[in-house]
Amino acid sequence: MKSKSQITSLFLKKISKIKKHNDSYFNKDRPVISDKDYDNLKREIIELQNKYKFLKEQKFLENLVGSPPTNKFKKVKHLRPMLSLSNAFDKNDMIDFIKKIKNFLNLKNEIIEFFCEPKIDGISATLIYENGLLIKGLSRGDGITGEDILENLKTISGIPKKLNGENIPKLLEIRSEIFISKKDFNNLKQDFANPRNAAGGSLRQKDPKETSKIPLKYFAYGFGAIEPMNFLKQSEFLSKISSWGFSVNPLSKITIGIDEIEKKHSELDNLRSSLDYDIDGLVFKVNDLNLQKRLGFTSSSPRWAIAYKFSAEKAQTKIKDIIIQVGRTGAITPVAKVEPVTVGGVVVSNATLHNEDEIQRKDVRVGDTILIQRAGDVIPQVLSVDISKRDRKSKKFVFPNKCLCGSLTKKEINKSTKKEDAVRRCMKGYECKFIAKEKLKHIVSKEAFNIDGLGKKVVDQFWNLKFIREPSDIFKLDYPKIEKLEGWGKLSLENLKNAITRSKIISLEKFIFSIGIRHIGQENAKILAAFFISIDEFCKLFTVKKRHTILKNLVELDGIGETQVESIDNFFSNNKNVQITENLVEQLNISNFSIQNKKGKFSNKKIMFTGGFKNMSRSEAKSIAENNGGKVLGSISKKLDYLVVGDSKPTKSKIEKAKQLNIKIILEKDWNKILNS
Repeated sequence: MKSKSQITSLFLKKISKIKKHNDSYFNKDRPVISDKDYDNLKREIIELQNKYKFLKEQKFLENLVGSPPTNKFKKVKHLRPMLSLSNAFDKNDMIDFIKKIKNFLNLKNEIIEFFCEPKIDGISATLIYENGLLIKGLSRGDGITGEDILENLKTISGIPKKLNGENIPKLLEIRSEIFISKKDFNNLKQDFANPRNAAGGSLRQKDPKETSKIPLKYFAYGFGAIEPMNFLKQSEFLSKISSWGFSVNPLSKITIGIDEIEKKHSELDNLRSSLDYDIDGLVFKVNDLNLQKRLGFTSSSPRWAIAYKFSAEKAQTKIKDIIIQVGRTGAITPVAKVEPVTVGGVVVSNATLHNEDEIQRKDVRVGDTILIQRAGDVIPQVLSVDISKRDRKSKKFVFPNKCLCGSLTKKEINKSTKKEDAVRRCMKGYECKFIAKEKLKHIVSKEAFNIDGLGKKVVDQFWNLKFIREPSDIFKLDYPKIEKLEGWGKLSLENLKNAITRSKIISLEKFIFSIGIRHIGQENAKILAAFFISIDEFCKLFTVKKRHTILKNLVELDGIGETQVESIDNFFSNNKNVQITENLVEQLNISNFSIQNKKGKFSNKKIMFTGGFKNMSRSEAKSIAENNGGKVLGSISKKLDYLVVGDSKPTKSKIEKAKQLNIKIILEKDWNKILNS
């Protein structure tokens, strides 16, 4: 009889073998065994896992389908970034979305028209036309850079290669969603997990002839760059491109008000099962393109659009165990390990319990039968406990007061509410190995250094092998050692090496976000980068005397408050954090913050606002100032160039102080003249 280690060794060898076949099939498009032999190998692996429970617990089979993408397509930068959408899951989310838009635009009783489009569960692509001719076709990629898949996109019969019609722009960037119909997928389902995977796999074929064998379809839904811009509304844009030969979704419609939005959402939710393509929600966009322009973007998504997802999928399962996870900010999160259950087409084995208070409120215990919910890509959450099915011998879960590293945790006092936070935290920072590992996962993520091939599981692997312990170790990896590991070949190693080399060149704002200071998100990082301009100035935070002077000045910045300032101070008061950050800086080429518009109306000027404006909100005024090269401050000092005074209830003390310091005061009427000049 074979031992546990022998069985595990045999199992891992079979997994290694199937991974190599996956690489041959998905990346090299040259399968070396027959489909029958491949299926037999796959069946042997599954039978072994089902036979031996300890193999299933190790989760060796997670993410085994397919293979990591290669660099077989040329990388091309999008003319305009393809940003993701923020999500709404219920009526209150949509009310909040509309409220934010009205506040930003300073609208009160005015009606906002939204254009509603079904959200296709497919693969995003962009088509670029010059003088009516299709010249480029790109995958979404990371939103900034995509892959050149033009020849594959040309195989989709509905995509026009040449545009015919009136008033065709010289430059036209069309955003589209590629998909496979449910009917066509039935003939392919033995080869792919779902229609979305089938569409994605088809577009990544090296040989366009292989792509042409798959019946791909598409809907055009938006635009990137257009020159000249001849459209006033989103609905007008789609109507026009439809006349030029593009396929647009016939279920799209103009909606006004929350009642119409809810009605349309309910209609499509009920209709989706009868559609011949998968949709997972509706996208609502401000129809007026001028308002879209005014609203602009955050660092990750447009302010003028949102994806209103369909009702969350629910399922019943049983809790096998409750474990504790430590996040990169030290947050201690309880997670329920549940009996695997399919929710919304995804097999779920974990569900979040949020925090200590949530466990106590719901009285969640090991062994309980629970109802879980999964909405969109959000981690499943425990909704309720079925007390009637609880074992009488079950015991209350006692939340630990220590981190996995052994140090005591604490609940902080919220600066705004003055109440105790619900979340317990480990305060050790990089000194806690669990936090240190999660910080590494953050730093390699798409929003930070964006290192392809160095995902969460690879970070876990390299951490366990002691290849990496801090961020700077990423740039000193021993590649010959990695090549000897199971599942690593010359090609995957070369791809990793190239991705790490590319990531060495990073902007100051991305670097600040990447190092993982608590309360410093992408928007805050951008504000800080605009303040420091260079990494040399930022590094002055490392020394106590200079830091305290800098922190006093940071309070002046609009968008940086007491919470952020204290968090920065706490981070750099920790000597290990300083040392780790210094080590990382030495490995990188960090570019200076570049002002978006060096020749703008407020280039290199420091501006502050007080009082309300008639025609725009303070947020929009701030955005306009920044887009015109200005830096917006939150308090008055000698550094200020202009105090812009709105007509509605300006702060008199600020105006008086500005006069004392001889700061130029711009009234609202003068502000409007400058903008219109």
